[in-house]
Amino acid sequence: MKKRVYIHYLILIGAIALGAILRFWHLDLKPLWMDEVITAIFSLGKTYNDLPLGVVFSLERVQEIFTYQPKVSCAEIAENIARQSTHPPLFFCSMHAWLGWLSPLGQEWVEKLRELPALFGVGAIAAIYAVNLAFSKTSGLTAAAVMAVSPFAIYLSQEARHYTLPMLLITLGLLALMQIQQDIFQKQKVRFGVWLIWAIINIIALYVHYFCVLAFLGQIATVILLIYYPATAKSLKQIKRQIWFALILSTSAVAISFLPWLMVTLSHFHRSETDWLNSPAHIAPFGQTLVNWVLMVISLPVENQPLPIAVISVLLMLIFAIWVGRQIFLGLRLLWRTPTTHLATLTLLSFSGWVLLEFFAIVYLFNKDITIVPRYNFVYYPSFCALIAASLSKSQKLKVKSKNLLIFLLVGVLSSIFVVSNLVFEKPFKPEQVARNINQNPAVPLMVVMAYRNYQDVALGLSFALELEKVRKINYSEKLDKFAFFKNSQELSVWQQLSQLPAPAISQMNLWVIAPGIKRRDYPPQIAMSRLNCTIDSRQHYRIGVPYQLYRCM
Repeated sequence: MKKRVYIHYLILIGAIALGAILRFWHLDLKPLWMDEVITAIFSLGKTYNDLPLGVVFSLERVQEIFTYQPKVSCAEIAENIARQSTHPPLFFCSMHAWLGWLSPLGQEWVEKLRELPALFGVGAIAAIYAVNLAFSKTSGLTAAAVMAVSPFAIYLSQEARHYTLPMLLITLGLLALMQIQQDIFQKQKVRFGVWLIWAIINIIALYVHYFCVLAFLGQIATVILLIYYPATAKSLKQIKRQIWFALILSTSAVAISFLPWLMVTLSHFHRSETDWLNSPAHIAPFGQTLVNWVLMVISLPVENQPLPIAVISVLLMLIFAIWVGRQIFLGLRLLWRTPTTHLATLTLLSFSGWVLLEFFAIVYLFNKDITIVPRYNFVYYPSFCALIAASLSKSQKLKVKSKNLLIFLLVGVLSSIFVVSNLVFEKPFKPEQVARNINQNPAVPLMVVMAYRNYQDVALGLSFALELEKVRKINYSEKLDKFAFFKNSQELSVWQQLSQLPAPAISQMNLWVIAPGIKRRDYPPQIAMSRLNCTIDSRQHYRIGVPYQLYRCM
């Protein structure tokens, strides 16, 4: 018995260690993209008011923007977030404390920025293990292994964003929910301490990410479903009032605790930063949801790959998805039919179903197609992971079960390597590719102008500047390269501001203008900059989410 326990926990430690290695591997390899820049600004204790807007500055100074401000409190960060962002404050406060512990940040500040989300991702592995103990100890180990090698979970863990922390909290909320379910049906009692823990977890979650309200509502709906579930409703007659009292009390506590941030939340919903999601295209959200499910278990290189590789990758992913889908279906059927696992299966299926219903309500009632963004699936990913693991570990034949699980994990590890190597889940707007395109003539002095409309454009420009600073540092050392953020509005266009700049102390320069929202034909053929005349190079126009155009100045 002791040997079995030893082996059990050794496997658990191994799964967590493997998950940690995959999450912390090459954390600094991928470029920092727009959303991560936003994380950095607020987590460092700064605001957009601290950025060099409306002035020309040396490209080498871009790193100075990302310096840690030690005397900023969580209350100040919350105030900054309320005014200039669209998120709850708790993740940014946690990140600020984390960066303070790691100060001075030095040249490795990007890696340190991503370490905390990676750590939360490792914590989620231990949490999902505990959730699946409701099925069996073997299921718990399988869940830990499945999440450890999930390409989707690793992708989220390597983002300097607030996705792994809410995913961890949702997993802990499901753990408390499973305990509540067991208390109700196995022990016929209500433990208010467990309900209190469940409420506290959800309070914290709501202050981390707004989408956690979807998980909270899904958990409430699941409890109500369990109360009135026909197969067990009669057995709850004696404690039904206690269950309702605990549910109302816990839900009220969560709602009341969020009141201080409620008005800020309502103002965030009306900000322009939330308008970027498109309306749904008929039944496309259902197809996109299925694709997102596939990406949770297998992710092979498709983006920016030669057509033969892309086709082969898609076919392999489709074949594997069909195979895994069959294994999961057979496992779920056994779990549903087995009395000891029926209620645990119902609990997770109910939660997943309610959250998916909420997703499609947002898509079709509010015309916000959130299914096009794979990362938003963090809301129900823990329950999916738990059900996948429970299904894979539920088999009548031990050899078949072990073989299937081994294949699943090997494919997961391979997919995770692709994620870590930046071949899958590539960063939006591809800052590294933009930097390469702009750095065509390393020997020619460079000026890049970001014509921004809002603060998100500023963050996007900074992501380009960070990558550009890397390649120019290698190829050009005279420090003549410049960067500028100019507000592009009807009152004062970016072209007017460029014409008013003082003459640079050089006779030749490449000018790149990044202008979100501007069409190619709107770029003027020439720009006069004091002594320099800048002529458009029509062959050097690019668009990766936003357009950018080269002018050659002499």
